[in-house]
Amino acid sequence: MAHCVVPEAEAILDKEYPVLDKGFVRLVDYFGGDQRIVQSARVSYGEGTKTVSQDAALIDYLLRHQHTSPFEQVVMTFHLKMPIFVARQWVRHRTGRMNEVSGRYSIMKDEFYVPEADKVSPQSTDNKQGRATEAFEAAKANEIINTLKDGQEAAYKNYSKLIDDGLAREIARINLPLSLYTEFYWEMDLHNLFHFLKLRLDSHAQYEIRVYAEVILDICKKVAPMATESFMNHQNEGVRFSGEEMEALRKVLAGEPNPLEGKKLDRFNEKIKSGIQL
Repeated sequence: MAHCVVPEAEAILDKEYPVLDKGFVRLVDYFGGDQRIVQSARVSYGEGTKTVSQDAALIDYLLRHQHTSPFEQVVMTFHLKMPIFVARQWVRHRTGRMNEVSGRYSIMKDEFYVPEADKVSPQSTDNKQGRATEAFEAAKANEIINTLKDGQEAAYKNYSKLIDDGLAREIARINLPLSLYTEFYWEMDLHNLFHFLKLRLDSHAQYEIRVYAEVILDICKKVAPMATESFMNHQNEGVRFSGEEMEALRKVLAGEPNPLEGKKLDRFNEKIKSGIQL
């Protein structure tokens, strides 16, 4: 296989994309692109035997039918800066490889995430793990933001004093809040990166991780545009039905009563409302 160079990816290497108030995403390195996927799938053919349209069709077929190994041939390495509470969600994606800045070796920077007023919302009444759609009114939101800032400033002041007093860094850091920014390098193959994006681009994902996913999606479009387009079509914006849901669809299409009516299958109703035309 020939070495794959993607000019669009080369153009953004080490470019810093700002995220949140102090964070960023940088593409540090990449291995392969759309051509690597088709080369891997057509290993016995070599390069240059197919047209671009045929390459796109092959990539679309592979993704649609979940032939995942060719997508694992494409790998990206990112330098990421984000609040610790976002990073703790990030590491749930265990197929990535990461190396994070250590508070045992380094003095942590005085950098904390402070949300914008329009992102300060009460607890959702119908989602135990999320915020309500509407933010607090401006005065209340600013009061909350000031409380967050006061806590951050006090925590870092105490941390700095403990360091100055000679306390070991690994102990001095333990009272720093989750809003503290951290940095790490993160490497992921394209198949697992698409799985990450499917989950973290979802409207139910926390806003603060979703904005990072949106930037990474744009970078994927530079590295592997055909694969990313297929991912958006079939996985991110597509809908899959269970066997029970397919049977319900057949009955509804035939003018029969919905057998799922009244059952606690909210996801089925969400799929219908999301734009599927019966």
